[in-house]
Amino acid sequence: MSEQKKVLITGCSSGFGLIIATHLASCGHKVIATMRNLEKEGDLLETAKDLQVDLETLHLDVTDNNSISVVKEHIASKYGNLDVLINNAGFGMAGFFEDLTENDIREQMETNFFGVQNVTRQMLPLLKQKTGSKIINISSVSGFTASPSFSAYCASKWALEAFSESLRFELRFFGVDVLLIEPGSYKTKIFFENARLATNFYNKESQYYQLSQHLKNTIDSSISKNTKDPQDIARLTEKLINQKNPPFRNIPDLSSKLIYVFRKYSPFWLYSWIIEKAMLRKCK
Repeated sequence: MSEQKKVLITGCSSGFGLIIATHLASCGHKVIATMRNLEKEGDLLETAKDLQVDLETLHLDVTDNNSISVVKEHIASKYGNLDVLINNAGFGMAGFFEDLTENDIREQMETNFFGVQNVTRQMLPLLKQKTGSKIINISSVSGFTASPSFSAYCASKWALEAFSESLRFELRFFGVDVLLIEPGSYKTKIFFENARLATNFYNKESQYYQLSQHLKNTIDSSISKNTKDPQDIARLTEKLINQKNPPFRNIPDLSSKLIYVFRKYSPFWLYSWIIEKAMLRKCK
């Protein structure tokens, strides 16, 4: 059995956060599962009950430094230090750039990028107390690709990846490892209940209206038919927590690995042609 770790996870009311939290608890780890709205803890607690595991739930809004500070002080007082921080909280903002307002984009970056920095900054003193501690940032296949109608979401994940890579170098001196998990599309709430649409997404006067509706229907249909098991992400997380020298970049599913290789080694014109053919041609 693996050594018990003290693990703080953000965004645990649904999706990957819920799945990772309950899986790690079932593996014997001490899980502090946080979420912005504790009124939505029902699914998490019900799953934990079904698995007959215990975990601690706390309020934490990644965009509110005061709420982060409260959690930090609680962990310091109760546990003294922290083994693992999993920055999972996030949402997907869909919409073409001209349909997005400045506020739409700022909200996306505040949660997906600055929120990670807020939590990481405050938890680092606790992580530095444990040699071999880890920060695991949940990124996305959108962290190394870009697609139409997801410019804000992709920008937030590209920023997260650059930050994570730089931070990895900086914290190695202190025995803190930084890792990325880059899942592709899974049937989780980030693309359903947790998704947000551009302010002008349904504005019929928008030049992008027909294109937006087509892309939304295509993506919804694709995700609804998705058969990939989100538990794969939880199992990968458990593996990385216990691994002595885990890789920086972790892509869990074959299709996303193929996308990564293709995006990295193919000429951009070919990538661009495929994207336009697959997603835009039907609307021209």
